[in-house]
Amino acid sequence: MAMIPFDEAYSIVSSQTLNLGVEPLSIQHCVGRTLAQDVSADIDFPPFDKSAMDGYACRADDIFEPMEILETIAAGTPPSKIVGAGQCSKIMTGAKVPEGADCVFMVEQAEEQDGSVRYTGKKVPDNICRQGEDVKTGDVVLKAGTRIEPAHIAVLAGVGCVVPVVAKFPKVGIIVTGSELVSPTHKPSEAQIRETNGYQLRAQLDTLGIGCSYYGVVEDDETKIETTLLRAMDENEVVLVCGGSSVGDFDFIPVLFEKHCEQMLIEKIDIKPGKPLMFATHSNGVCFGMPGNPVSTYVLMELLVKPYLLHSMGQSFEPRIVKLKLNKDMKIRCARRQTFIPVQIVDGGVERISFHGSAHIHAMCNADGLIAFPAGENFYEAGSLINVRLL
Repeated sequence: MAMIPFDEAYSIVSSQTLNLGVEPLSIQHCVGRTLAQDVSADIDFPPFDKSAMDGYACRADDIFEPMEILETIAAGTPPSKIVGAGQCSKIMTGAKVPEGADCVFMVEQAEEQDGSVRYTGKKVPDNICRQGEDVKTGDVVLKAGTRIEPAHIAVLAGVGCVVPVVAKFPKVGIIVTGSELVSPTHKPSEAQIRETNGYQLRAQLDTLGIGCSYYGVVEDDETKIETTLLRAMDENEVVLVCGGSSVGDFDFIPVLFEKHCEQMLIEKIDIKPGKPLMFATHSNGVCFGMPGNPVSTYVLMELLVKPYLLHSMGQSFEPRIVKLKLNKDMKIRCARRQTFIPVQIVDGGVERISFHGSAHIHAMCNADGLIAFPAGENFYEAGSLINVRLL
C-alpha cells in the first residue's frame, strides 16, 4: 500500500466515524459530551419582570415627586401590594417588580425619610429586566451537536433539563510497545528511556473529557503484543498503539494489524513528523498504529485522532487557524513531504522555535501552533502571512 497525502488520510479516517449511540446523563457529568437532542426552554427568561438592582419600584409618572414606601420586596418573595399614584416599593436585585410599577431607581439616587422617598437623579430610569427578553418559552436554547461546556450546564439547569440525552464517549485503549521503555518512576539504565507516549496521549484525551484504558508498556515480543492487542480490540472501540509501526525487525504492528483487523486502510502518510501512521478497522471500531517518537505521536493525535474522536461523538470539528505575519525567514532542510513545524507567537507575529526533530518533545512545551510546509517547498520569507494551526 502506497504512502498517501495527509488530506487523503484525513478523508479516509473521517469516513470511518463511529456511531456510538446516545444515553441520558446527569448534568453533573456532562461536560465534554455532545447533546444528541435540541433543548428548549420550558419557561421565559427572565420568568417575570425583575429588578436589575437594589432600589425603589415606582411609576415613571411619579418619579420626581415624593413617594410613599409601601413594602420591601426581597428576591424570592412575591410583591403583596400594587403600586399606585405617589407610591413605591423598596426592592432588591432579582426581585419581582410589583404590579403598577414601570421603573426602578437605584438606592444610590434616593433620599429616604419618614416612610417616603425622593429620587435625586435627573433622567427617568428603567432598570427592569423584562419577562422573556432573553428567552421565551419554547425557544431552542441549545442545539443537538453542541459540545457541552460549563456555561451550557447553567443553561441546562435553568430550563430544568437535568438529564439531557448525549452521545456516548468512545472507549479508547492505549498500548505502548518497546523493550527499551521503563516507567517514569525509574531512572533508565544504559540503552533505556522513560515511557512518555502513554502519559502524553492520556493527557490529550483529557482535553476532550475522554478517559481511556491504559494497557501499559509491552516489550517487543510478537506474542505478548498480539495478546494485548486482541484484548484491547475486544474492550474498546478505538485502540491507539504507540511504537512498532515502522519496518524494523521488531516492528510487529503491521503484521498484527493485517492478521487481526478487518481492513487495513492506511499504512503510512506523506507527512513529517508522523509518516509511519497505520489505520485499520476492527470488529468493534478502529485501530491507529502510531510512531514511537513522541512529537510524531503528539502531532498525529492533534491532526487525526482528536478530530476522529470528536466526529464520532457527534461534534463538528474545525481546526483553529489564524493568519499571522512571519517575523523571520523560515527554512527547512527537507521538502519531500508535507512538513509540520512547531512555532511560537511573538509580538503579534510568528517565529520558529528550536526543534531538533520528532524525538524533541521538549520543544512542544513552547509551541503555540504548527506551520505546514507543502511538499516541495522549504522556504517562507519574513513578512509573509502564514496559516498557523493553533494547538
